[in-house]
Amino acid sequence: MSLLTQTGIASLQLCFYGAGSMAEAIVRGLINEKLVEPKRISMLNRQNEERLAELHEKYGIQTIVQGSSNESYLREADIIFLAMKPKDAAEALTAIKPFISPKQLIISVIAGLSISSIEQLLGGQIPVVRTMPNTSSTIGLGATGISYSDVVTPQQRLLTEAVFNSVGINAIVDEPLQQAVTGVSGSGPAYVYYFMEAMMEAAGQLGLPPEAAKELVVQTVLGAAEMVRATGEEPSELRRKVTSPNGTTQAALEIMAENLFSETIIKAVHRSAERAGELGAAIERSISE
Repeated sequence: MSLLTQTGIASLQLCFYGAGSMAEAIVRGLINEKLVEPKRISMLNRQNEERLAELHEKYGIQTIVQGSSNESYLREADIIFLAMKPKDAAEALTAIKPFISPKQLIISVIAGLSISSIEQLLGGQIPVVRTMPNTSSTIGLGATGISYSDVVTPQQRLLTEAVFNSVGINAIVDEPLQQAVTGVSGSGPAYVYYFMEAMMEAAGQLGLPPEAAKELVVQTVLGAAEMVRATGEEPSELRRKVTSPNGTTQAALEIMAENLFSETIIKAVHRSAERAGELGAAIERSISE
């Protein structure tokens, strides 16, 4: 049985509140994987009609520019994606509450916003999914943490996982672990980019032209990640295989160890997770005020 048949997603109406890069990434994945026809997807935002027109032109999705109202899109949707900025979430959810019903599935991609807060803002026991995708979703290589509220049905779980499989891989986690997901994969691409920047800077200092430096670094990172994925071996084992005694790699790794490279990365991941908790707490306070 195909995924489309299992989930029935092809016959549903989807509405995205928020039209930023993450919402666009999910829409592109759904359309590219032929899970949903563009005419069944609507997108809305607070005021940027130019952005909505651009997305309609690019993907064929529906917006207020095509004549219907945001209220109609929300009421008619089987799945509503919450993709607004965290600072706008409380106000936006309060505004759409009259158009939401318990038969709809709510999928949030808002960093830090808890399931209980979404339930509180929308009223009652409504099926809510909290997710933490990362920016690599824009090219179909995302990593998403998914947590479910108690009333999400098995069918709705299948639907959710089909959606995020269309933009990469996903991991089902208990909601308190979403902070860890943020620290590891949510913020993770930036750590890799930072490492790549340093590699490219060193390459330039050693005399390599910028374009050659970039190509070599990109391919090195890509190849190393693919080696882990393709071989199934642990990174530590692959590292050992590359490191000859008293060789060039060992010399470099010794400098990294002396400068607490591993400890710094671990502290950074912990701090990102901690910050996710702080942002979530700030949202909670804004709701209760």
